[in-house]
Amino acid sequence: MEIAENIVWTEELEKLDLLLDQGQFELLFPGERYGGGEKEIWLVYLMNDAVESFLVFHDAELTGTYQKEYEGEIDAALERDGEQYVLIVRQGETVCTLFFERLSMEVHLFDYGKTGHFWVDGFEYLRQIEFRIAILRDKLEYLGEAFCTEEEIRLAALAEFPPLNFCCYPAVPEQYLVPSCPWWQASEEGIAEMEHLAAEAGDQGLLRWLSLYRRWPGKAAARQIAKQLHTMRHAAVVDLLEQKLKGEAGKYQRRNFAQDAGEKEKIRRLETQAEKRKKELEAEGKRVSLLREEPFFYARDSVEYKIHLMIWGRKEKNRVVRVETFQ
Repeated sequence: MEIAENIVWTEELEKLDLLLDQGQFELLFPGERYGGGEKEIWLVYLMNDAVESFLVFHDAELTGTYQKEYEGEIDAALERDGEQYVLIVRQGETVCTLFFERLSMEVHLFDYGKTGHFWVDGFEYLRQIEFRIAILRDKLEYLGEAFCTEEEIRLAALAEFPPLNFCCYPAVPEQYLVPSCPWWQASEEGIAEMEHLAAEAGDQGLLRWLSLYRRWPGKAAARQIAKQLHTMRHAAVVDLLEQKLKGEAGKYQRRNFAQDAGEKEKIRRLETQAEKRKKELEAEGKRVSLLREEPFFYARDSVEYKIHLMIWGRKEKNRVVRVETFQ
């Protein structure tokens, strides 16, 4: 983004520049999101189960042609005319101009520890952990340490631990993967955090594997550790990691969809059905985890509200789950 010389560089402008460099320019107008003022336009910044954040253009007006579904390179220039900013955005052959007086950041943090997405089959409980670590890493990278707890900052390092990240347990199909680091690249912080978890869980066997991994941090060793993680022998360290993620995520608010009476009743019925089934399964001696799949709150999307029951079991030496969904 080209910026005129009479403009003072700010943190908000840095975030705007980052989005435009990535070809991201998704605007929301009054009526397209929950809350906000009539003279505000919102630019989607980071949206996932952990956070919904926007750059907010105040006293804003848009002219020209804005392509909501545009995907491609973006050219942009920011100028200042008196008290007003002028953002000129070129999306291919079309141009739109956004006039505004002030730019601010709006951030909403949510509990991501009880969410579930079951897009890939096989060892789904590990894929849920991978997903939570990935969105936590995004929150840390895009928003900074001020929006994370100290424990979250440490756990986010596991995004660069190939035996658990997208290399071995991707939560999404390969065509949708956007790797946060090079394939099979392990960071010192990632290995150290897993060593810390293994020590806390008293898993001496995993500690020995991690010692070998430090010496030969390649694909072969990563795959061997990945195979260890889904066995009953190492269940304690996986459970500890899941508990830590849930504990930190639980410090944030849950999305509350109670504003709409129809939606509130729909959710109540689903929760009643899921809780009844959960109690039936637990009465049979089964371990059951209840997870929710939720649409965004401030910028509603096409995702339907669902409840998943993750039912734990064992297959030979491996720990497995099956999933029942209510929607």
